[in-house]
Amino acid sequence: MNASDNAAALQRIAETSAADLERLVQSITRLENIVSGWDESKVLAVHALKSAIEELHKEALARLIRALKDDPASAAHLRAALADQVVYGVLRFHGLVKEPLQARLQAALDEVRPYLQSHHGDVELVAITAPDSVEIRLTGACHGCPSSSQTLVLGVEQAIRKHCPDIEHIRQVSLALPEAAIAGSAPVHFVSPFAAAGGSTWRDIASLADIPDGGVLECRLDGKSLLLARRGVRVSCFDNACAHLGMPLDMGEIENGVITCSYHGFRYLLETGECLTAPEVQLRVHPVRVVAGRAEVQLQD
Repeated sequence: MNASDNAAALQRIAETSAADLERLVQSITRLENIVSGWDESKVLAVHALKSAIEELHKEALARLIRALKDDPASAAHLRAALADQVVYGVLRFHGLVKEPLQARLQAALDEVRPYLQSHHGDVELVAITAPDSVEIRLTGACHGCPSSSQTLVLGVEQAIRKHCPDIEHIRQVSLALPEAAIAGSAPVHFVSPFAAAGGSTWRDIASLADIPDGGVLECRLDGKSLLLARRGVRVSCFDNACAHLGMPLDMGEIENGVITCSYHGFRYLLETGECLTAPEVQLRVHPVRVVAGRAEVQLQD
């Protein structure tokens, strides 16, 4: 039998299996329609019997899976079998396999996407690194927003950890420089859509005119040293502490929107707090807005 004959045989098997499956589904549907017309006591008895049979099947399948997993070769065959939609569907019904990680991640992002889009932003899945790491990117108004780290922690990370408890490392990545700001202006800038969850109040900290355009201003609030950075009407606020060893940043050299720590040379984007030297860390960001020419912040715990 040549390759063409093999392919034809496999196609006939697939078509036969699909036809058998359709007949089985139709039979189940007919039985469900019959039972639905019975009185409540009989319906409850049928449902109890159905649940008991399902639990028995679940236990048997669970034992089978455990036995196959103990043998590396059998485990590989088990993973291959999951490609069959019927096998996968039955095991998913019994809660014995998880939905694919990428699908669960997309569900998590879809959950928070309406909040981000209401602020003209969005989020996208960049990469999955097995077994427990994921990279995401905030886009639109969320990209380059000083509140992006709060958005990530309060919204996106919580959704990912709820849907994907197997993910341990969530990293935010971005373009080399923030995207252009949305056209137009508004009296309030850069408030994370999840900022309200923090429960903090806005605190006046400085006049917009006191913050050098393209530079930074060190301010103190409740004994905390904060660093305000401005680019036009865009203002960001960070703890005045390098993410490396906590040294103050206000005396750092600034060039093209990047501040370099004068102690050990760590470099940060002033609009986001993202570290260009070690992308896995970033500055501690506080929500900030500009109202009537004054910068106001929310101090985070």
